[in-house]
Amino acid sequence: MKNEGEEGGKELGELAIRYSNHYHGKISSIPKVPIKHLDDFSIWYTPGVAQVSMEIAKDKELAYEYTWKWNSVAIITDGTRVLGLGNIGPEASLPVMEGKALIFKYLGGVDAIPIPIGTTDKEMIIKVVKSLEPAFGGINLEDIESPKCFTLLDTLSREMNIPVWHDDQLGTAGATLAALINALKITGRNKKDTRIVLFGSGAANIATARLLGAAGFDLGNIIMVDSHGILHPEREDMDNLMVTNPWKYELGITTNKIRKKGGIQEALEGADVVIAASHPGPGVIKGDWIRKMEKRAIVFALANPVPEIWPSEAIANGAEIVATGRSDFPNQVNNSLVFPGVFRGALDSRTKRINEQMIVEASNELAKFAEEKGLSTDYIIPRMDQWEVFPRVASAIAYSAVKFGFARISKSKEEFYANALNIISKNRNIIEKLIEIGLIEDIRRG
Repeated sequence: MKNEGEEGGKELGELAIRYSNHYHGKISSIPKVPIKHLDDFSIWYTPGVAQVSMEIAKDKELAYEYTWKWNSVAIITDGTRVLGLGNIGPEASLPVMEGKALIFKYLGGVDAIPIPIGTTDKEMIIKVVKSLEPAFGGINLEDIESPKCFTLLDTLSREMNIPVWHDDQLGTAGATLAALINALKITGRNKKDTRIVLFGSGAANIATARLLGAAGFDLGNIIMVDSHGILHPEREDMDNLMVTNPWKYELGITTNKIRKKGGIQEALEGADVVIAASHPGPGVIKGDWIRKMEKRAIVFALANPVPEIWPSEAIANGAEIVATGRSDFPNQVNNSLVFPGVFRGALDSRTKRINEQMIVEASNELAKFAEEKGLSTDYIIPRMDQWEVFPRVASAIAYSAVKFGFARISKSKEEFYANALNIISKNRNIIEKLIEIGLIEDIRRG
């Protein structure tokens, strides 16, 4: 007997292969200026373009006004931690990065370029990414193994003057926080007293723990569990973590104030929430373990392509609210709800940085949007097809950048919202029009 979601996942994979073979990629570049005569190139290229270049040479900031830099993002990966597939290499990562670029364009109106790079050396990656700064308005790091991803993000954010973001960290964490805010409302809990288990201590959950702290949760009430068990100060590998993974080490010191020891089963005893970002399931989390949690338990099983526990099993064993990373189940907690709006706002404000508190603001906006639509156990976070949420996230990010002093452009939140709404609407209309007139072929109709 097939488990829930298994047959659908296989069918979607087969369709993805078929469509990818037909279209030979998901994105392309097209002109945005009119070209009717050969003489037009005298303006767009030589000799007219020389004057544009000379102006930018005098003031590099004019690249934002005269080129695509104002709306461009590089999607950088080394292919070492792709989805739930692991280290599959840069070439195999390209379909994922193309998909990312497609979402950037359709939901955020952002021109994103996939750039898988042929090195896994962190110093070389830093050098490559820094060398791209003149061409892009932002950098999206993607699918890079932990803990290297933390070094890259910290270093590049500090040394570059455009926003650098690692989507598997703050993107996933931002969506998780938004969903958790509303799950707590439904189940009658508060930030300070809620006991949370983070199962998996890679990029996503380390970032989630840090973001929860920034949002006002008590880190002492959080228990982190990795492949060696519960993190606590007396664990025998803590000295080694201090050197190899200082981000995890810091959380080993600041979380788990009751100093619980053991593994995931022990961690879940009496917990209110489990946020799993560990290994694809099913069976990674057992139904019996859910029964050991508090009543009205909240279970986020976020592994892809298969969650750590099937939603039906979690509910059968006492969970009231279940979220996954998949769109074919209710409550999809996915970074795609976050990054299009975050970069729309970052680009519109021309911010130099994206910090954790800015993401808290974005999460609050996501949670508020869902609450306005009407919360339920099957709806704690907006769906990706509710595209009107993305301009709201964008305006929250842009205005936060102004408040923190990171922005090059200062506007009100309402002005940022109107600008983001216009850009996103225009780009969606272009895509939909191209489909309507057949310039983007829809083979699904056949």
